Amino acid sequence: MTKYTSLLFVGLFCLSFLATSPTAKAGNPDRQGEAGAYELIMNPWARSAGLNGLVAARVTGVEALRFNPAGICRISGKTEVALGHTQYMAGTGISLNAAGLVQKIGDNGALGVELMSVGFGDIPLTTVDQPGGITTFSPSFFNIGLSYGYVFKDEEGNEKVSVGFGVRVVSESIANASATGVGFDAGVQYVTGVDRQIKFGVALRNIGTKMSYSGDGLAFVGVAPNNTTALTVNSRGAGYELPSLLHIGLSYDFYLGSKINRLTAVGNFTSNSFSRDQYGVGVEYAFKEMFMARTAFRYEGDMYNAETSSTASGGLTAGVTAELPLRKGSAKKIAFDYAYEYTQVFKGTHSLTLKLKL
Repeated sequence: MTKYTSLLFVGLFCLSFLATSPTAKAGNPDRQGEAGAYELIMNPWARSAGLNGLVAARVTGVEALRFNPAGICRISGKTEVALGHTQYMAGTGISLNAAGLVQKIGDNGALGVELMSVGFGDIPLTTVDQPGGITTFSPSFFNIGLSYGYVFKDEEGNEKVSVGFGVRVVSESIANASATGVGFDAGVQYVTGVDRQIKFGVALRNIGTKMSYSGDGLAFVGVAPNNTTALTVNSRGAGYELPSLLHIGLSYDFYLGSKINRLTAVGNFTSNSFSRDQYGVGVEYAFKEMFMARTAFRYEGDMYNAETSSTASGGLTAGVTAELPLRKGSAKKIAFDYAYEYTQVFKGTHSLTLKLKL
């Protein structure tokens, strides 16, 4: 097992080097706007949103489907189910809705599925002749992902290294045009220390096919070469890539009072292929793993420069969690998560998540 895990770390290190090297143009602001399907990097889950997504090293269960599939097999029970709702930059009318399920398979494996949709509300449909609008329409943006994770145990049965792989289908459509693509995720998590307090994670996300729009919305009526017959001519939509990125994260748990109190420090680096790189730190406090509070800050170059900034995020997030047993002494739990992200425009992003751990 040591040989294979060592090879895995070497492979991920090489991928990390390639993704962050100058030749890969990672984090190059000149490439901003060249990718699409940015809903793939929007987060509908409140617990990880409270730490601003700086969770590659320690994310587990359903939320790991979004950030690092290696964490899906690190759930405490056999099953985890979650529902999430986010009001994205309140005032824009944009919302995120998500549902996820993770199921343990045997002692070491787990399979997870996640569905997320983006709601835009009703948008007026206008024409040149009727700029005031004649009706409304609502785009349909959704993606569904399937991931598998496996944890390797040492001779003493401790879970040290976990790996995960995922595939995600993304669909974007309006009434008369649509685009579909497929992306792949891969990740690894490593846990060590006497109290399993040191965690390290690496994840590659959204490595996949190009997308391009097609449909009647890109067609127009033209004239045949004989100048007498009308023909429908289809225009070819330009292709665009998925917003691929690399997460590298680290976390450390400080235990106080016989593990009644936990204080966790996290750090995360994200190398974006089509936007600026991001650096972040955060902290989470937990009392008996039942009540938690967290906050984080993530920085992106020129984020406070009104002329050159490419993000609406203010960088600061906070969140709280209540995770309680379904009945006294039961290992089955129900959890409520809330998170708030400060944004430089509109009224911030609010996230709510309900989880069942069975």
